[in-house]
Amino acid sequence: MTTGTLPGAVRLGLHGWLILITLCGATFMTGLDYSVITVALPEIGRDLHFAGASALQWVATACLLPTAALMPLFGRASDMVGRRRLFIVGVATFTVFSLLAGLAPSPGLLVAARAGQGVAAAMIGPTALALMTAAFPEGPRRTRALGVNGALLSLGFVVGTIGGGLITSGLNWRWTMLILFGIGVLVMLGAITVVRETTSPSRTRLDVPGAVLASGGLFALVYGISTGGEAGWGSLPTLATLLTAVVLLGAFLVVESRSAAPLVPLRLLRRPTVTWGMTVGLVTFGMCGGATLLLSIHMQDVLGYSPLQTGLGFLGEGVAALLAGTVVARLISAAGTVTTIVVGLAVQAVGTAAMVFLPAEGGLVTLLVTSATMGFGHVLTVVAAITTITSGLDEADQGVAGSLAQMPTFVGAVGVAGLTAIVAARTEALAPTTTKALATLGGLHTAFLVAGVIALLGAVAGGLLLRRTSRLRIVSRALSDQVGQVS
Repeated sequence: MTTGTLPGAVRLGLHGWLILITLCGATFMTGLDYSVITVALPEIGRDLHFAGASALQWVATACLLPTAALMPLFGRASDMVGRRRLFIVGVATFTVFSLLAGLAPSPGLLVAARAGQGVAAAMIGPTALALMTAAFPEGPRRTRALGVNGALLSLGFVVGTIGGGLITSGLNWRWTMLILFGIGVLVMLGAITVVRETTSPSRTRLDVPGAVLASGGLFALVYGISTGGEAGWGSLPTLATLLTAVVLLGAFLVVESRSAAPLVPLRLLRRPTVTWGMTVGLVTFGMCGGATLLLSIHMQDVLGYSPLQTGLGFLGEGVAALLAGTVVARLISAAGTVTTIVVGLAVQAVGTAAMVFLPAEGGLVTLLVTSATMGFGHVLTVVAAITTITSGLDEADQGVAGSLAQMPTFVGAVGVAGLTAIVAARTEALAPTTTKALATLGGLHTAFLVAGVIALLGAVAGGLLLRRTSRLRIVSRALSDQVGQVS
């Protein structure tokens, strides 16, 4: 350990690395998809003659909504029909729709292809994670695999922002989709040749009412969050959409409690490790995702960066994510998941709050250091939270657990919405007394500070509650052992 080499228990082996590269390649591909298209949106709008900004936004939203809405359905379906089979279907579907998106001649066909990519991403997410947890037994090897996966997922965003700028500047926006097609072909090759099935198909019938309610509720929730800022949080459409989400998700919980074969067994949601792991995930994704979006606003609206310069401005965050992915397995092995969550969220909090020192001009070093610190802590937290959620579960529940572990990625959009609302309110308050750039900077500083405080509170609350859960589990296990010995 002192030489810096990993212990044998953590070495993955050639076949293990091939499996990991294939599964991580799939998650990298879906992460890249979300960011690379965002940078290309202005050129897409001009080339395909979209009606306006609201119509153009559907290029991104059409992919996000089905992914969030269908992930629980496909998580359970993977346990029923086979994870490898559904993973291959998802990769093939994503690859085909990426090609169609790259060749789309009109706005309608592009949005339809993006929706197809979103459906495929909902298949890929839970199956890739379930295949990974099955291929690498619980312990150091799984933790290292999850660390690599978390780092590459974050790196996909950074590569997407940089690559999107390079591609749209030097080539054409269509290449953003055609590159995804190429990656999909490579991932498909790996899925067919090295990934093995990890579970026998279940004969359990699909919980159709639960699937309809969960998909509808999550669709309404993410749609309401995604469009609330533009439509107005107090507007009738936004309130009606969010109320619909609450009603449908509440009905889903009632149906699941009475179902003989629920889509998401409530015993999983009652597990403190699952509940608090998802809560921690919501905090870290919401605050890091929101702060990352605000950094983009800072670079473009305050510093005047071009899209390519903005992408390069996230380089520190990407490098830090890779570094965190390489050390998180050691930290979890040495200190445990709870300590790693506390450390990760605390580091994320420090990096985010320190963004209040970002100036109106220059400040490149401050930008790189603070974003790198935030990104490093974020990846530590994500890997530890996913490890917490997926540990100690039956093999038959890993598909559902995979979907639950990734839900905070999408529901975390509420953090993005909240922070942008803070920026808007503070900017409006400062506007009469200063320049537009300085008013925007003041709004950003306030939101960065709020995001840092929330991450810090998440570190404290998550640490206390998860440690309490761990103690209760140890006591329960000891009592069970004693009863077994007496009997």
